[in-house]
Amino acid sequence: MAKLAYICQLCRYIAVGNEPFLKAYNGSYLNKTLPALKNIQRSLNNAGLASKVKVTVPFNADIYYSPDSNPVPSAGDFRPEVRDPTIEIIQFLYSNNAPFTVNIYPFLSLYGNDHFPFDFAFFDGNNKPLRDGNALYTNVFDANLDTLLWALDKAGYPDMQVIIGEIGWPTDGDKNANARNAKRFNLGLIKHTLSSNGTPKRKGIIDLYLFSLIDENAKSVAPGNFERHWGIFEYDGKPKYELDLTGQHKKKGLVPVEGIKYLEKRWCVLDPQVTDLDDLADSIDYACSLSDCTALGYGSTCNNLSLQGNASYAFNMYYQVHDQRDWDCDFNGLAIITHEDPSEKGCQFPVMIGRGSSLLMHGGLSDILKKAMEELAVSM
Repeated sequence: MAKLAYICQLCRYIAVGNEPFLKAYNGSYLNKTLPALKNIQRSLNNAGLASKVKVTVPFNADIYYSPDSNPVPSAGDFRPEVRDPTIEIIQFLYSNNAPFTVNIYPFLSLYGNDHFPFDFAFFDGNNKPLRDGNALYTNVFDANLDTLLWALDKAGYPDMQVIIGEIGWPTDGDKNANARNAKRFNLGLIKHTLSSNGTPKRKGIIDLYLFSLIDENAKSVAPGNFERHWGIFEYDGKPKYELDLTGQHKKKGLVPVEGIKYLEKRWCVLDPQVTDLDDLADSIDYACSLSDCTALGYGSTCNNLSLQGNASYAFNMYYQVHDQRDWDCDFNGLAIITHEDPSEKGCQFPVMIGRGSSLLMHGGLSDILKKAMEELAVSM
């Protein structure tokens, strides 16, 4: 218990699982989530932390819906197949004064539907608003959140505390995933949620967690290539774009992490003298299977490279993540090492962080994350 108390000194919430009732899981966790939730709550009680640290379950927004026959927030309800276990969890959370947590991603509204009105995903658009009785919705975030609030209302919990566990916008991996759109969305989101205007159904400041701090180049891309690019910082702690976390739209950017040292400025590229390219496709596939080539996908930052450019990008990513070892730039004789940066307009061929970096020597990625968090605090 002493260890739990030490770990939770700065905790506000403990998340049990992540999106356990997601449709894709086919009900695998319907009967497992509440028992796990109770176990964690019991540990908090025994450690004397229950009043300080709250346990919650981050749900995906797909656990609630409005019917096609009446697609407005006030028609919102929980999906029939998960309604009963969801309400059991809500009852438990409510009895422990813990919040209901939901992950909402307006980006996915665009990603999954080419006919979705583009500006409705943002907070400053000019789309025709959605009318629901006397309520007007000018953005999909408010409409989504109020659909949940109406579902909670129908379940008998109109005053249930709700926090947004994840929300953000990716910067690569899709035609709508770029720094321009991410900046527009996150600036609008922060200003909106801190304004106390709330949503048409519930006024007040909205408690949320911006997703995410830094890119994750090994994350599963099963949902889409964008999954590795949610960070507001690059892999090395550089801000991707100017972002004022106070919501006042001042020209106050994030502060880059200091003390980062990189590998030598050299890259692995396709040898321009090679004429036999029979093994090229297999070599590209191999390089990308053990590195991150999501920037080459449709609509991504490096989508417009030539065949040779694609090969060079793949070879270089593999070479960099393997610490620029000479033998990792061969690919059956197709590749060579160059000291000339092969980056093209809008497409960066990265050089990775060196193992001799002062940060990596003392804690690796965890120290970069810690430094990024410190810089966030400074920028605010």
